[in-house]
Amino acid sequence: MGVGASHPALTHRAWLAAPAFALVWTTGEIVRSLVPFGGFPWGRIAFSQTGSPLLRLAALGGATLVSTVVALLALVAATAWWGLRRRHPARAVGAALVVVAVPVAALAVPLDVRAQEGRASVGIVQGNVSEPGLGAFHNAREVIGNHSRGTIGLAGEHAGELDVVLWPENAADYDPRTDDQARDAVELAAETIGAPIMLGTQSYAFDDEGRATARYNDVVLWEPGVGATEVYAKQHPAPFAEYVPLRDLARRFSDAVDLVSVDMAPGREVGIVPVEVDGRSVPFGVAICFEVAYDALVRESVAQGAEVIVVPTNNASFGDTAESEQQLAMTIFRAVEHGRAAVQVSTVGVSGVVTPNGVVTQRTELFTADALTADLPLRTSLTLATRLGVVPDVVVGGLTAVLLALGIGLGRMRGADRERGARAGSGSRRR
Repeated sequence: MGVGASHPALTHRAWLAAPAFALVWTTGEIVRSLVPFGGFPWGRIAFSQTGSPLLRLAALGGATLVSTVVALLALVAATAWWGLRRRHPARAVGAALVVVAVPVAALAVPLDVRAQEGRASVGIVQGNVSEPGLGAFHNAREVIGNHSRGTIGLAGEHAGELDVVLWPENAADYDPRTDDQARDAVELAAETIGAPIMLGTQSYAFDDEGRATARYNDVVLWEPGVGATEVYAKQHPAPFAEYVPLRDLARRFSDAVDLVSVDMAPGREVGIVPVEVDGRSVPFGVAICFEVAYDALVRESVAQGAEVIVVPTNNASFGDTAESEQQLAMTIFRAVEHGRAAVQVSTVGVSGVVTPNGVVTQRTELFTADALTADLPLRTSLTLATRLGVVPDVVVGGLTAVLLALGIGLGRMRGADRERGARAGSGSRRR
């Protein structure tokens, strides 16, 4: 695509080629977000714009609008560069003005950050692990112990002040609902801090012979003195990481597939965990780890009442790569897209607190034990992007289908014209 975008032939119809290219590009992103195996939208170019004025467009049309605009501006910028090289100043200046004007215009999109239903005081605990990588959870009970101690440490200054304490995905490496030691660790932390803990753990389903047949990636709300009161199970397990599709075929390429010994099953409920704040049940939207990359999962939570967004994640196996930073960028994007404060809470970092207009007010570093507190504005109004839902996807996909149909039709017409011309030329030569 990069070569085609800068080819001189395109510039003769640049103002038509640019939107066509943008539509095709974004349609490719949409398809890749859906298939195969439920798709993988991690690389959408919209998520690269969290430091750009174009981020504000997320509130109007989500990732689909932002990706389309970025792709459009990329080709227009290429047109400006080509115009300079070929000494077409009018074309270069016109294209350059578009590249500058669109981000400037995006600054006019209003982003409301005001609390509409009060504020929630939350604690955020990043417990860390001693062994980064795939062996991060090999030390039994270390992870839950780290998060329990981090919460108890936070209680030194904030006991009785918080509405909820947020732990990451898999923070309880043993399920406190079934394991006595894990229950004691969580209960001690919850009683000491004087607040419920929203924690990540895993649960298993067993057959009649006691063999595990499936597992679930759960977020559990643990009330001190009561225990587990709410559960959300991850709806979109990651293929080849949390479950292995086509296992027998995949094993022919690598026996590493058997590291996933029990496939994760999807949850069926929307990502909402209610938390009591000032005597009111407040829906917290939850997107576990990679779920933050999927438009529909976060949007459904907000559309069904979520007033804040929480992204519990376990990044230990990714080492010092940029994966956690990329995930924080998606959390920032979702905050702006839906007009909600958002928190990313990681086992090892990066954890962060994000305002509804995409500003990171607090963050941690990788592979450190840390704890934060934040007052999150509770909001109920819906952005245009939330209300539109899949409409931008349908519009972009539909326009791309029309373009492809027109292209195929024109190609056939031109082929027929060339064939008729060739026959006419052949006949005249015979005469």
